[in-house]
Amino acid sequence: MPFGKKMLSLMSRMAAVMALVGVVAVYAPHTAHAGQETDVTTGWPRTVSNADGSRTTIPNRPQRILSTSVTISGTLLAIDAPLVATATTTNGHFFAQWEAVAQARGVEKLWPAGSVDLEAAYAVGPDLIVVSAGGGDSALAQVEELRQIAPTIVLDYGGLTWQELATRLGQATGLESRVAEKLANFDAYLAESRKRIAVPPGRANIISYNGPGTLNPIATSDGAHGRLLTALGFTMESPPQEWHGDANPVSGFVRAQYEHLTELTAQTTFLLSADDDRAEAFMRDPILANLPSVRSGQVYGLGVNSFRIDFFSAREIVDGLVARFARDDDQSTVQTTDGGT
Repeated sequence: MPFGKKMLSLMSRMAAVMALVGVVAVYAPHTAHAGQETDVTTGWPRTVSNADGSRTTIPNRPQRILSTSVTISGTLLAIDAPLVATATTTNGHFFAQWEAVAQARGVEKLWPAGSVDLEAAYAVGPDLIVVSAGGGDSALAQVEELRQIAPTIVLDYGGLTWQELATRLGQATGLESRVAEKLANFDAYLAESRKRIAVPPGRANIISYNGPGTLNPIATSDGAHGRLLTALGFTMESPPQEWHGDANPVSGFVRAQYEHLTELTAQTTFLLSADDDRAEAFMRDPILANLPSVRSGQVYGLGVNSFRIDFFSAREIVDGLVARFARDDDQSTVQTTDGGT
């Protein structure tokens, strides 16, 4: 049955339910979180510019947000936006770093990345839909159909830090003051964490280690990962752009051929999406035996959830670095503020 007819059929069934139980009972209201009630309640409707060049008018402050991007969902949760449903990873999961938060808030899983279900989107009853312009969790091909369901915005998270993404989401949802508070607290958390770290001498690099015969992305100093470690006092080694091994640009990384890893000179190496078992495998790689970081034994996993930086994974990375490189005179504990929880 075509989508339009299916939607009409679904609307008819929903109308019948509403007639029986009352309109106000069809969707339970999202429970506000601390700080949310103080945010912008005026200035509606508002219009936002989208990453695909379009513009979206949002008539009222959203109360039921559907995210078609599992990557963006983490930032929506971080700013206490009323996220009620989201796409998942390709294997049907939330991201591990915020899974417990999503479960506690009753966020519904809709479809695996790459398998958009328009009927499921309609059934959620969203008043705002968020779409990623790119990435494996993009639903840009279905954006016109989604706009028939609810106002839909398109964001390009690939070129943004989680803080920049949070700011744009705050503007679209009326949570500007909540976002400002979150970012200020996180900055304070970073500054306090930096004081507790004895940064190893020399430069550091970040590698997504995949081994021979494939690309091994290396983080740039101006990407989200490089900027996070810089904020903690590390000096980053940034790979030459001419090492990029394919035609697909990736913000924050140079997708280098394996052989280029031997040309790195940093004294400390962090491995993306990895724990220290993976670091041991890296140091056993005979081709990489002469890397300064291998020779000094300074290769570390950056964390199993470090691939995609959002508020939650950034906190995991920071906490891991503080634990690993704690100053000998550090007797403090970083305050558990909203920037650190």
